[in-house]
Amino acid sequence: MNNINTMNNIKDNVEQAFQEAHEREESTLEKAKKTFNSKLPISTPAASISNSVVSVHELKSRLNWGEPGLTILDVRDRDAFDDCRILGAMNVPLSTLPDAVQSVLQHKRDIYVYGNSDEESTAATDLLRGAGFYQVAVLRGGLEAWTKIDGSIDGVATNVEPGPDAYNVFSRLKEFASERATEKSLK
Repeated sequence: MNNINTMNNIKDNVEQAFQEAHEREESTLEKAKKTFNSKLPISTPAASISNSVVSVHELKSRLNWGEPGLTILDVRDRDAFDDCRILGAMNVPLSTLPDAVQSVLQHKRDIYVYGNSDEESTAATDLLRGAGFYQVAVLRGGLEAWTKIDGSIDGVATNVEPGPDAYNVFSRLKEFASERATEKSLK
């Protein structure tokens, strides 16, 4: 009986020591992450969609970092798409979803959706999720919000001459730093 009690005490001590070591390791890991992230000049964007609604700043940040594996869907009608759209967006009118993308997009792909309104975008994301697409998010504010932050656009209505700073690297870096500051203030 005494041996059993001794064994149980040893077992309890080992479990307690393991738990304490695990907690110290977790604490050390969190401190290391904070230190590492504080030393980065600019935080890197999330590699995948984590919310059902994302800001235009989040998408622009991913595009600025050159992150692959995302698709931007414009669910407006073809005329509106031809007139003005986010550069690189794919036109798939709401009425054709989800059939039009089933054979074209992978179900794990990050998909950002915008339409004439956030309600239309939400309806499109609901259809896509119902069809098995998991990483789908509404681009809050859509094209209007995108143009307000000077996101890259394309279309027949956008044929304007670039400004004097369009090719000035210093101006572009200054603009990027300003966008980063705005992103941080939104979090």
